[in-house]
Amino acid sequence: MAGIDIRHPHTLGLEQARNALDEVAHKLGERYQFDCKWIGDTLNFNRSGIDGQIHLATDHIQVKAKLGMMLSMMQGPIEAEIRRVLAEKLG
Repeated sequence: MAGIDIRHPHTLGLEQARNALDEVAHKLGERYQFDCKWIGDTLNFNRSGIDGQIHLATDHIQVKAKLGMMLSMMQGPIEAEIRRVLAEKLG
């Protein structure tokens, strides 16, 4: 199983970063039919072929995801899109 592990710094503070991640999760949920749920400071997301979490810390976020066989062939573009959205929303 292929995996994604991205650490992205932010200076937004927890509340503002959480709001930005909520917006991202909502868009991803609509676009890719993800199920998303906060448990503490971790946003869990999944759908067929992907299972992951985004952990929110005071100065960074950590995105970890396991990709199934079909999505593992697209790991590069998926990771690039995640990085682009994080840079756009979190600076």
